[in-house]
Amino acid sequence: MSKFLVVGLGNPGSEYAHTRHNIGFDVVDSFVQKHNAAFRTDRLADVAEVKWKGKYFICIKPTTYMNLSGKAFKYWLDKEKIPLENSLTIVDELALPLSKLRLRGSGSAAGHNGLSDIQQVLGTDKYPRLRFGIGSNFPKGMQVDFVLGKWFPEEAEIVKQKIEKSIEVIENVFVTGLERTMNWVNTMEFKPADGK
Repeated sequence: MSKFLVVGLGNPGSEYAHTRHNIGFDVVDSFVQKHNAAFRTDRLADVAEVKWKGKYFICIKPTTYMNLSGKAFKYWLDKEKIPLENSLTIVDELALPLSKLRLRGSGSAAGHNGLSDIQQVLGTDKYPRLRFGIGSNFPKGMQVDFVLGKWFPEEAEIVKQKIEKSIEVIENVFVTGLERTMNWVNTMEFKPADGK
């Protein structure tokens, strides 16, 4: 049975729950719920195991705080003997509009502390990641408050759509492959049902 590592990035603690910076946690939570699995607290992360279509997904939410995400990532990658290309990291992205998801097989951390730490620990930037656009709708100097803040009510519908699509991305990356999934998801534009 092929094994895969699904890593949702975020910060532990109720004060960070369902903030923009924790969208990685929310996506992985939704994937695990869809497949009727549950998280347990384990070494450096909350961990869930999902079996689906002959594949075995180890899903983790690091409990190390965002800036030390690499430690949990590497521990579970090594422990489960999973090749790096069989991983997918889900992360918030300021540089992308809310209407977008962006799947990549490699690339720079683009200033994201979680990705920076993973790349430093792994010694490479060649690992697949799904960037969840959060937009940059904040006044000058308010970036931290925005990133660590909750979604605006008017964003809720698109966020829900994108979480559902992100679950499909996780499934497709490991069934039909990274390239085909990239071609499919990277061209999508998410809009509210009323089209505004």
